[in-house]
Amino acid sequence: MAEQRIVLVDSDATWRKSIKAVLTKLGYWVVGEASDGLSGLKLVRSRQPDLLIIEAGVPGMDGLEVARILHEDKLAPVIVLVNSMSPGLLDKAKEARVSALLTKPVDESTLLSAVELALANYQEIIKLENQVQELKEALETRKLVEKAKGILMETLGLTEAEAFRRMQKSSMDKRISMRQVAEAIILAHNLKS
Repeated sequence: MAEQRIVLVDSDATWRKSIKAVLTKLGYWVVGEASDGLSGLKLVRSRQPDLLIIEAGVPGMDGLEVARILHEDKLAPVIVLVNSMSPGLLDKAKEARVSALLTKPVDESTLLSAVELALANYQEIIKLENQVQELKEALETRKLVEKAKGILMETLGLTEAEAFRRMQKSSMDKRISMRQVAEAIILAHNLKS
């Protein structure tokens, strides 16, 4: 668990106090509390918690809207609490990318499992998104290197291996990435054209 940081947002101060006691007992650190959605969002932005637990019907900006913003900005996973399940609520929660939807009152074991799953799944999602981004960048770099090799082969009459070695040597000599070398070759070629 390692002191995961949590922000609580609920209009009921008594509920916040009791849920904070449960979370603290379970080893979590409640770093902020708010009674409305906008204040909760500001707390998340300023305190950067690992998780937000918010009531769906908080005043001002509702819990699902806050969850949507947190998902879009990649700030933290969100557990939304409701007093009762209403028609369409589950679909709205899916659209907002809520990690868990719990009905009040919540017992300790349900809360613990929801919190742990939300934290673990969110970390996995972030890891996968980073891997996808790295792969996109690697693919883009590969395309640029191939294009630059083609330009060198065409303009200097080099073989593919010779063009690659020339780019590699330039990269090492100038201590810049192969991508930067490729971009420079492409830019120089485009300026001549």
